[in-house]
Amino acid sequence: MKYARLGSTGLKVSRICLGMMSFGDKASRKWALDQGEAEPIVRRAVEGGVTFFDTADVYSNGVSEEITGRLLSKLFPNRDDYVLATKVFQPMGEGPNDRGLSRKHIMSGIDASLRRLGTDYVDLYQIHRFDAETPVEETMEALHDVVRAGKARYIGASSMYAWQFAKMQYTADLRGWTRFVSMQNHYNLAYREEEREMIPFCIDQGVGIIPWSPLARGLLTGTRGRGGEKRTLRAQTDEFGDSLYSDEDFAVVEALNEVAQERDLPPAQIALAWLLHKPGVTAPIVGATKLQHLEDALAAVDVSLTEEEIKRLEAPYRPHPISGHQ
Repeated sequence: MKYARLGSTGLKVSRICLGMMSFGDKASRKWALDQGEAEPIVRRAVEGGVTFFDTADVYSNGVSEEITGRLLSKLFPNRDDYVLATKVFQPMGEGPNDRGLSRKHIMSGIDASLRRLGTDYVDLYQIHRFDAETPVEETMEALHDVVRAGKARYIGASSMYAWQFAKMQYTADLRGWTRFVSMQNHYNLAYREEEREMIPFCIDQGVGIIPWSPLARGLLTGTRGRGGEKRTLRAQTDEFGDSLYSDEDFAVVEALNEVAQERDLPPAQIALAWLLHKPGVTAPIVGATKLQHLEDALAAVDVSLTEEEIKRLEAPYRPHPISGHQ
């Protein structure tokens, strides 16, 4: 495993982050793995040098955080040996204040997450989306207070427009509050709209990029086919993924498969290696429901692509409508 600083911070993370959304409650996600099923995958990640783990309160309505906390405390001798990230914003109940980025929900959200995770602090506390209904000043001050209280070491953000992210960072700078150090955005070979504004902004500001869906919800690895064909249980039940990609993206899949065949490597390794070559990217967030998914991610760290291979992988791309912010 290789390690890198998260943006311009001094925090070192593994270049692969294990996404914990796949571990949770089968009642909420039919393809989710329970704790017993998840443990061999997380154990192999730890053995492979992964030290960076990402979850969210909303994943299986908190069950993912519970599994994450139990497994990491079991597999690591010391809390300081790993970097733990979670998120706040999505609905966690039926009440009007059980969602969003108000001070009330952030303060309640961090305490509830810490209880489920079984820890005194998270290393990275992220806003899951932008909240247009809450003043930016209210959100940024609340996040600053979470850090000052020792409940989070750093704060990060996820998918939004670059102007929204810039506004939040400017507000923090203006008031002397804690800045975001990371951006968890929608970025992969099949969706590259982030290269227009968000990624250049992050590079300029020293913000680490930790992309979600680095394999395009399995599109890049063959779980989906043309005409809406769905080859796995997750693909069959992933309505959000259906909104992100279309048949036009299979030109990218074909180019990926050609390069992978020539290199005699799985497409997943090539797709992840491409991301790891991109400027500003610290660590793709990789989900895994099988050990092979993890093995491909670990191997991708050592795959070097030539400039010619990168050009071939990128050539078929066509512009997309902005997606992933909702």
